Amino acid sequence: MAYVTARPNGRFEIRESRTTERGPRSRTLATFRVLDDEALARANARAATPIDLVSLRAAARRAGAPVVAGSPADRAARQLLREVARGDRPAPGLGALCATVLRDVSSVPDNGVSDAVRDVAPWIGASAAERGEALRDLLLLADRLPVRPRGPLRFPRLRGSE
Repeated sequence: MAYVTARPNGRFEIRESRTTERGPRSRTLATFRVLDDEALARANARAATPIDLVSLRAAARRAGAPVVAGSPADRAARQLLREVARGDRPAPGLGALCATVLRDVSSVPDNGVSDAVRDVAPWIGASAAERGEALRDLLLLADRLPVRPRGPLRFPRLRGSE
């Protein structure tokens, strides 16, 4: 079982405890000042059993250690890279869209992304509930638009030069 303990000078340790013939023993898996993905990877590599990263982050917070969560975009990018490395590729259109957005954002100062890509990108990961809510909003908006009066079309009278 892995846990976090405070050390002098603002340092923390990720330790693993196990039972031996001579009684309980613990060993240090990683030392850190701020718990980040690198410290977690070091600890996981040295651990005898896989570490529950969620509970380890909670233990670090309880011990008073600063925890870097990373941005949602960073976590999503890491997850995508893991999946691609395992051989699971996104659909061709989605992969092309991601490549286009990342290339344009990183190489052009004004984000150089077309309006179509900019408009569709937020909806790629939207849930069915979010899409349904947007559709309801659009339908409510359509109900509030003014209705044109019905009847025959009349054209303005043409005046000739007199």
